[in-house]
Amino acid sequence: MRAAVLHETGQEKLELLDDVEATGFGPGKVRIRLRATGLCHSDLSAMSGVLPQPAPFIPGHEGAGEVAEVGEGVTEVGVGDRVLVSWLPACGVCPSCKRGQTHLCLTGFLNAGTPNFRRPQGDVFGFAGTGTFAEELVVDAVCAVKIPDDVPFDIAALIGCGVTTGLGAAINTAKVEPGSSVAVIGCGGVGISAIQGARVCGAAQIVAVDPVASRREAALRFGATEAVTPDDLGDLKQRITEGGEGFDYVFEVVGRSATARTAYENTRRGGSLVVVGAGAMDDHLQLNMFELFFDEKRILPSMYGGDDARRSYDRAIALWRSGRIDLAGLITHRVPLADINEALDQMRTGVALRTCIEI
Repeated sequence: MRAAVLHETGQEKLELLDDVEATGFGPGKVRIRLRATGLCHSDLSAMSGVLPQPAPFIPGHEGAGEVAEVGEGVTEVGVGDRVLVSWLPACGVCPSCKRGQTHLCLTGFLNAGTPNFRRPQGDVFGFAGTGTFAEELVVDAVCAVKIPDDVPFDIAALIGCGVTTGLGAAINTAKVEPGSSVAVIGCGGVGISAIQGARVCGAAQIVAVDPVASRREAALRFGATEAVTPDDLGDLKQRITEGGEGFDYVFEVVGRSATARTAYENTRRGGSLVVVGAGAMDDHLQLNMFELFFDEKRILPSMYGGDDARRSYDRAIALWRSGRIDLAGLITHRVPLADINEALDQMRTGVALRTCIEI
């Protein structure tokens, strides 16, 4: 089958190959014929080495398609079912799952260390245990989540990661209160989803912060009340928050210590800094012990939306159906798998909110 492969960490281009095989099918497994996948910034981070991922590997973790084959013992889905790919499955038996924090289950990360593709030259890994830049994928049955027939594959793919992450950061992690003030730093697909989550929660002021003009314009269409460059955020804070004290909630959706520090400084005393961006292990956020004590700002990391993934998927679908959130509008570019490197370049320049790769 065809798949886009990164041979070595640090390379910027993927090679589209037709000699790749999805491996590992057997009891408890599902083979998925992928139809659409989203391009997420986390894929770029894995390619560059910011996020740890063995190479060679196939990027992609936002995918949806049809079940082509089910292994022995699989009852949750059947051949022909429409499914999205869940890259962070819950095992149900680990301490995190038993506490009800299924989004902290490590099963998905452990899967990332096992190759699930093969070429004549040897094994190939799938990013985050998946690898959706391919025509087919074999995953544990728990990773194939059945979706209703009225949910298009491209929408389902986005729900599999970016939408769930952004919405959940506002609804689950921050629990944004009605009438509150919000700033979102980084307005790609996840940041726009956080903006929509804040709007669903009833925030009165939602400020989008991004250096790219097209993203600021998009944020206003999705519910932001104002949009500014990072350089203008300080002046805006002085103008619209009482006494310039800062925002009730600030979401960092970039994954860098510099923007996290900016987010902290623009959060009011007693407010919440919500860390959504996935950053590097050697990028350290510096805070002094006095400000931590005196400002009483809550620092809330948000992993995959901070809640059970399947419950989050259902909620996203319900909000989309009711017209409370716009998911189709997030997809600003559509390209075939053959043009994957063009899509990567668009993501790097900030042109695209989300690109749908049609497979």
